[in-house]
Amino acid sequence: MGKVTGFMEFQRVGETYEAPVARKKHYKEFILSLSNDEAKTQGARCMDCGIPFCNNGCPVNNIIPDWNDLVYRGAYHEALETLHSTNNFPEFTGRICPAPCESACTLGINSDPVGIKSIEHFIVDKGWENGWIVPQPALVKTGKKVAVVGSGPAGLAAAQQLARIGHDVTVFEKNDRVGGLLRYGIPDFKMEKSHIDRRVEQMEAEGVTFRTGVLVGKDFPAHVTNWAKKTISPDELKAEFDAVVIAGGAEQPRDLPVPGRELEGVHFAMDFLPQQNKINAGDKVKDQILAGGKHVVVIGGGDTGSDCVGTSNRQGALSIQQFELMPQPPEQENKPLVWPYWPTKLRTSSSHEEGCERDWAVATKRLEGKNGKLEKLIAARVEWKDGKMQEVPNSEFEMKADLVFLAMGFVSPVAQVLEAFGVDKDARGNAKASTDGEGCYQTSVDKVFAAGDMRRGQSLVVWAIREGRQCARAVDESLMGASVLPR
Repeated sequence: MGKVTGFMEFQRVGETYEAPVARKKHYKEFILSLSNDEAKTQGARCMDCGIPFCNNGCPVNNIIPDWNDLVYRGAYHEALETLHSTNNFPEFTGRICPAPCESACTLGINSDPVGIKSIEHFIVDKGWENGWIVPQPALVKTGKKVAVVGSGPAGLAAAQQLARIGHDVTVFEKNDRVGGLLRYGIPDFKMEKSHIDRRVEQMEAEGVTFRTGVLVGKDFPAHVTNWAKKTISPDELKAEFDAVVIAGGAEQPRDLPVPGRELEGVHFAMDFLPQQNKINAGDKVKDQILAGGKHVVVIGGGDTGSDCVGTSNRQGALSIQQFELMPQPPEQENKPLVWPYWPTKLRTSSSHEEGCERDWAVATKRLEGKNGKLEKLIAARVEWKDGKMQEVPNSEFEMKADLVFLAMGFVSPVAQVLEAFGVDKDARGNAKASTDGEGCYQTSVDKVFAAGDMRRGQSLVVWAIREGRQCARAVDESLMGASVLPR
């Protein structure tokens, strides 16, 4: 523990944000990392608890008190090594993770929690700036070959762990660039894609082969992003490789079955967001969906909806309205009731701060327009009683809408992928695979493993990294009989 009284002496200081009026003019990151002095002070606030609940609050079980203390002492290289011991890609989580670790911080019971996420961001950026993050190729090759299907955070974590232990790893990605939903689901203003690119360079130096534009399986749904130019069958993979990890995202979006759904101007969020990311990468996009000069309605109050808000603002939308079906949560959680678990409370994202009207307990009843083109949305107020939703009498209203983005979450992985492999599915449509005991992460099909969203459904990037790491260990155990990879 760096400073015994640090938590009493210092207040929480967050990262600096560029002003909304300025950052809306570009798609670059606008959050500035802590300075050395700020990071030291924030690290000093950590109490190094006898039971560090933050470790368990973090899905990858980051050894948070240790690297807080090392940052306080200025031992940045050692802090980076400690951070990397549990997390392959802290520059991803340090930018886009909602930080469940901070909700579990003991200091947060009656004060502001330690700024764990900002310290993580500081450590990994310091590592890149000083050239400390370098390839770690295996000293000895095993002669075993592993295919990883999907290059999102789960696939990348599994691939890097397996390559570092000596296996020959090939990652298959259906889109034209590596990164999965990190690349085409998360706007650049939240995470610039150079962070993915330099990790790909590191992994290639470690022996990982990336094959982009290759779809595993066939008959992919039209509404899921797919820029593959070649297909390969699961049987071909199983014949060529000693093990296969399916680690794609939960890309099957939740639809809105209301009258007028077919009108021009109604889109899934993932029809919209990847296009802007491709434009930012210098690509041309045919029939780009543009919010400029339009009245936009975003249905869904989560992160994807927030990303639609931020992107619409940057494109110059006239107005943005975001609806959420559930009631408005409280501005402050009941800490004695929920700590150390993730609380339900009102969260305002940086995109909301840039301009957006928000409303809760609203259900869309129908969409209306003329000549096949959307013009307005008809909605009503709802209330929840005994867990059931009821429409509030005489509460129907209409709103002008030129564009409606459906951002109501994702229900499952793409069924065609799992069906192509022939793996058993659970009740939610995910690949059925246990995380406990012998044969963990292994599906019902021999040699085929599943991790990340493909196994657990829509979740956080940090959960995907955890599952990718654990799955890599399970694959290594299956191939070699034992493994020295950490869980």
